Amino acid sequence: MWCDELEPGASWVALWKDYLRCGCGAIRMKEGRCPACGDQLPSAEPYLMRLPDGREVAIGPAFMGAEGRYEDWVYLAMLEREWKRPISDVDRFQDIAEASRPAARAVIVLLFWSYFETRVERLLREGTRSIPTTVVEDLLRRYSSVGSRLDRLYRIVFEATYWSDLDELGFSGVSRLLHHLHQKRNEFAHGHPEAIDNALVSALVAGLKDEHEGWIAVFNKRVGDRTAHA
Repeated sequence: MWCDELEPGASWVALWKDYLRCGCGAIRMKEGRCPACGDQLPSAEPYLMRLPDGREVAIGPAFMGAEGRYEDWVYLAMLEREWKRPISDVDRFQDIAEASRPAARAVIVLLFWSYFETRVERLLREGTRSIPTTVVEDLLRRYSSVGSRLDRLYRIVFEATYWSDLDELGFSGVSRLLHHLHQKRNEFAHGHPEAIDNALVSALVAGLKDEHEGWIAVFNKRVGDRTAHA
């Protein structure tokens, strides 16, 4: 599993490591060209700045991280903690009928889905930057559920769906995983806690890196389309 191959001491927030925000708005790696605009990263060499008193100091360049906000790191850290922490009998929901028990680590699915919803909103806001803020806020209120945002609102903004974008970019497996997670998360919320079982939790953790890369690929596709039509 990808998380077992991390460098010693590295945490799951390493999924954002080496990613930067390009000047065009896309998410890129430190090396190579931006997948959206094709530009190389500006020189990382320090430059000299003369102070008012005549002294010269070396100033290193600064690049914006690719994460949208600090919570992106917090979600990954929380997911890692839940996956690694020891499970006690209390966590196994033994006071619930066996046929209705969720997985001991079911919270991982619920945490992930909250994290995923924040990134769906980030993607939609990025794609509507040319639209007045009041219109964007109204659209997000009208299409408040993640299902409607991934399908109907996504079609309005991009003339596609998030699923078709994933398929086109070679992430069909991620699309299937997200569909499955969405279905089971909804079953959990509507009276079937057993829908989130150990197999689902393991499938999510195993696919987390691919899902992360799939989201970035879709984000860059939509930034690239916006840049091309600017």
